[in-house]
Amino acid sequence: MTEENLAEHLVIAIDGPSGSGKSSVSKAVARALDAAYLDTGAMYRAVAWLCLDQELDTANEEAVLEGLRDAEFSISTDPDDEAVEVNSNLITEAIRSTEVTSVVSEIAAHLQVRAFLVQAQQEIIAEHPAIVVEGRDITTVVAPDAPVRILLTADEATRMSRRGLQIVEQTDQLPDQELLREQVKDRDAKDAQVNEFMVAADGVVTVDSTDLNFEETVEAVLAVVNEQLSNSAQRVELEDESDHKRAQILREHLGDYELEPEDEVLLADWEDDLELVPEKIPPVLAVVGRPNVGKSTLVNRILGRREAVVEDVPGVTRDRVSYPAEWNGREFTMVDTGGWEQDAKGIHRRVAEQAEMAVDVADAVLFVVDATVGATATDEAVVRMLRRKKKPIILAANKIDDFHQEPEAAALWGLGLGTPYPVSAIHGRGTADLLDAVMEELPEQSAYGGLVPTGGPRRVALIGRPNVGKSSLLNKLAGEERVVVDDIAGTTRDPVDELVELGDQTWRFVDTAGIRRRQHMAHGAEYYASLRTQTALDRAEVAVVLIAADQVISEQDVRIVQLALDSGRALVLAINKWDLLDDERRKFLEREIEQDLSFVDWAPRVNISAATGWHKDKLVPALETALESWDKRLPTAKLNAFLGELVAAHPHPVRGGKQPRILFGTQVSARPPKFVLFTTGFLDPQYRRFITRRLRETFGFKGTPIEIGMRVRERRSRND
Repeated sequence: MTEENLAEHLVIAIDGPSGSGKSSVSKAVARALDAAYLDTGAMYRAVAWLCLDQELDTANEEAVLEGLRDAEFSISTDPDDEAVEVNSNLITEAIRSTEVTSVVSEIAAHLQVRAFLVQAQQEIIAEHPAIVVEGRDITTVVAPDAPVRILLTADEATRMSRRGLQIVEQTDQLPDQELLREQVKDRDAKDAQVNEFMVAADGVVTVDSTDLNFEETVEAVLAVVNEQLSNSAQRVELEDESDHKRAQILREHLGDYELEPEDEVLLADWEDDLELVPEKIPPVLAVVGRPNVGKSTLVNRILGRREAVVEDVPGVTRDRVSYPAEWNGREFTMVDTGGWEQDAKGIHRRVAEQAEMAVDVADAVLFVVDATVGATATDEAVVRMLRRKKKPIILAANKIDDFHQEPEAAALWGLGLGTPYPVSAIHGRGTADLLDAVMEELPEQSAYGGLVPTGGPRRVALIGRPNVGKSSLLNKLAGEERVVVDDIAGTTRDPVDELVELGDQTWRFVDTAGIRRRQHMAHGAEYYASLRTQTALDRAEVAVVLIAADQVISEQDVRIVQLALDSGRALVLAINKWDLLDDERRKFLEREIEQDLSFVDWAPRVNISAATGWHKDKLVPALETALESWDKRLPTAKLNAFLGELVAAHPHPVRGGKQPRILFGTQVSARPPKFVLFTTGFLDPQYRRFITRRLRETFGFKGTPIEIGMRVRERRSRND
């Protein structure tokens, strides 16, 4: 088969009973297609070996499950390499022993164990563009949506004969025929308790190899692959054509409603694929000055609301926060700083140092001076500091409450910073001219926040509360000590960017400062560390939120997860220190995750140990899954076909005698996926959540937040 015949993500699922030849045929098919190969039965055998090795009660489902969760498994997907490892023990041959064979069906009968392994199998399948996967429930449970599903079977006598040949090859001994027959029947009976593999499910093609030799069986399977892929391609083509026509009709019908100019722009290219463009980060304006010059009052005036704490005492501003602001349609971020004092000591010195840090991360600086006092020695020291930073500076001459005081502002020309803009923070006088000047200096996007890149190494932000293991994990991923690690919480202050080779590709990991509390409650170095963490998160594409498994999940952990969601990043949960858990803590932790983090149950979860590097290899598949979903774009035709089926089966409840209808839907952007629905009325929040949940169930979107917006439009009057 040529490469052109392969689907974009080719999964060939081969099911069948014991002795049907699944393994040997599947490996041969994988070689012929240059595809990966997964023996799911080997995974069950590995668990059986683990139970025997650790003397676990194979009849006790909880004991088996706990042992499975604690173990580290590795299985080769090379059809010419059947290597299986458990806890670094190579057990490729051992799992074929009589002892393992005698208990593997008992292991496979545990539903929770099967669910655990099914998830692991699905993750392996997702890693490969082309893979042949074989096992008892592949076609119905593990890969029910595979483009090619085959039931490989044979009559009982043929299967028993093949099973006997396998035993001879493995043991060089002839098996007892009666015992062999009983083993095959017993295994069929046990496996049938949890799945049906003797009869093909809907859409599964049966290949009976009773009268076929090995080569003929492989050829028969390859023929089914060719036929199924061809039929599948034709079927998809017909479905796409139907979906497109339906969407076109809906779009034309939308013209009967009152659309605004921005709607027309949004809908102009609804048939075109969405282009991923860099995401702009609003520029940052730092407000600095000596104590009690009115910085916080001016911030409140610009914001149009009382946000910053103001009191007629110098040095009130210690707890600071960044504020999103807007002027004439342009968004920017304001950072109110503490008073800058020369030769300050103690906490005042630390506040001054952090004010300098605020200037470092800003794109421009608003320098506020008390014009009624004039330029002091401290003001001149601030000017010298600002000139070292080489940032654009806008000079605000504050406390000019009326026209007669403006000559006092003119005296500030002597600072050498250009035009002093007379303003009154209390009354608002002159703030419009000041903001016009600020807009001339601010760039379109933050030079510090930068752009979310669409090329190059994918950017990963490691976030979490202090001392959760972010720096230790980065060191383990990098394979060397690149970041300072200490038992003292909060060692990391500045985001640390590191290029790391992981999973055959380069990643840019950012180790950030631990977030202790709400940003508006943080102060000093802690506040600016939090600010830089937020900026690093804005520049990242995916956030890995580390949670300490040995501590109760707190409100702080929940807020940090919410911070990642609010930033619109893809999300992966890393439960660190998993190796330190006892059975009781593990049980409570699972309950805490289910209760406190249920709002992100769609996020991939990886149980790791940052200190030892245990399961660090699981991080890359989780990151790739989340980023793939984050980048995902649904064709408008497919989206509207989905919405049509959904609304037909589950219409919106009637509210006030009216039932809102969805007229048309389109995905306006990716990274993260954002959808806009044109409706005849307001959709209840719970109905929008229902749509989001069904989008995930139908199209995946694992690891990314989804945003759904509405545009309620009324029908045009007949006179229009």
